[in-house]
Amino acid sequence: MIDPRALRTFLAVCRANSISGGARLLNISQPSVSNAIAQLEQSVGAALFARSRSGISLTPEGEVLLRRAEAVDSLISGAEEELRLARAGVTGPLRVGGTPGALVSLLPDAVRRLEDKMGHFALHAVERPDHDLADMLHRGEIELAFVTTGLEEPPEGIEEITFAQDPFALVVGRRNDHLPAEVSLRDMMAKRWVLPEARGAFRRQIDALFMSAGVPVPQDVIRCDSLLTTKAMVRNSSRLTILPMKVAAAELSIGVLRAIAIREATFQRSIGIRKLKDARLSRLGEALLDIMIHSSKL
Repeated sequence: MIDPRALRTFLAVCRANSISGGARLLNISQPSVSNAIAQLEQSVGAALFARSRSGISLTPEGEVLLRRAEAVDSLISGAEEELRLARAGVTGPLRVGGTPGALVSLLPDAVRRLEDKMGHFALHAVERPDHDLADMLHRGEIELAFVTTGLEEPPEGIEEITFAQDPFALVVGRRNDHLPAEVSLRDMMAKRWVLPEARGAFRRQIDALFMSAGVPVPQDVIRCDSLLTTKAMVRNSSRLTILPMKVAAAELSIGVLRAIAIREATFQRSIGIRKLKDARLSRLGEALLDIMIHSSKL
């Protein structure tokens, strides 16, 4: 059986990238750390670090154990915070992550329903690119990841559930009031644009719209992953962007932005969550997932 204290020492060494650095993090002697690592390696029957003149690096077995150690560390930290909140009559914490568009499309309505069902609770939400979210799930840093779904198979050990679809539209400010209610992207190539930078699912879908129109992705473009900044630039200039309707819903409702149908938009964006397969969610995580399942119109 793995000693949890040795696992904590192993994690400190990994984070510091040295035995001496791990000792400083834990405020214990370097020989104590070396002994703990040696005992842990004997316990698991494998070398966890490769030693060389330039320092240490994880072996394949060490990489496997690191993921588990990070998950255990997150579990313990979460338990401590959950107990503290319970004493204050608050449920949680629930930690979620997501891409900006998926979070803004799904989380606000789910939180409103969660408040009606659970009362006082603590929730932490962080924005991250698609490729970071799977690692965060495996490390136990988040329970649920809000993402664009249906484009590719989820990574190993992760399942995906789709809850909503949202059509893409050309989104413009008042300086483009002259544009018609429907356009082809072929006719918009001379315009200036604001488009996503991160090479995730959202960008791939937007690139696919230009491919459907038989035109290249614009070169006169500001690349920006902040939805707030993107909408502000479009609102205050003649630049165009492409967004799902729900992402721009607030600005569209008060008339500071306008949505124009894209002739080539023959597919809709699907959004939902990813989570670890067969993982037991927290009480708050189960409640949020149940709300999204029962409120989905798909």
